Amino acid sequence: MRTVGIIPARFGSTRFPGKPLAMIAGKPLIQHVVERCQESKRLTEVIVATDDTRIWEVAQNFCRVEMTKPDHPSGSDRIAEVALNCSCDAVVNIQGDEPLIDTGVIDAVVDALQGCEMSTAATRIHDNAELESPNIVKVVVNVEGRALYFSRRTIPFLRDVTGEALKAFPFLKHLGIYGYRRDTLLKLVKLPVSALEQAEKLEQLRALENGIPIAVRVVDYDSVGVDVPEDIKRVEQLLRPA
Repeated sequence: MRTVGIIPARFGSTRFPGKPLAMIAGKPLIQHVVERCQESKRLTEVIVATDDTRIWEVAQNFCRVEMTKPDHPSGSDRIAEVALNCSCDAVVNIQGDEPLIDTGVIDAVVDALQGCEMSTAATRIHDNAELESPNIVKVVVNVEGRALYFSRRTIPFLRDVTGEALKAFPFLKHLGIYGYRRDTLLKLVKLPVSALEQAEKLEQLRALENGIPIAVRVVDYDSVGVDVPEDIKRVEQLLRPA
């Protein structure tokens, strides 16, 4: 299966303008992400999808770059524009602000597409603060490892538990990486915003509400993203050899 990894990269950011080009340990952030993705055993090619010529000029030095429309409402819409003119069977949407992305997670998401239209990854929650935070998306799965629901709320609700919730149930944190069969991605972005998606502000709920199954691979990895300039020092420390 020919699978392309696409990294949407916007220059505009409320909290961190120009983030993809921020220098981390001597390289722009987007280069760190690309080089990690290029180590994947399952990706045939890695492409940066951007609406900004400044990112295009830098990224073309280390990977294929495609210019996209500036008005896409989501990263999925941006990668769909690239996938429309790309010869591939599947696409993985990889966040452009995770310079430490584990290639094993990428490969697991690709492998999950063998038996499903769409896939993603999750990891166990070990911190009560994450369990209660609306910024951390939770997912529950069925016995076949397919998503039942994603929510910013803590799910499931433990009715009979009065002690430590994390000890009573294996809560899962959703990691923001998605795999799609190409045809599924192109179909999904044409569907209207669903009621659940609008309520939770989670675009993956559009897939579930329209009957598109999502395979969830549980991995032993937690994302380390760059959200604000202050995150750069932390990432640089993690990049240093032990």
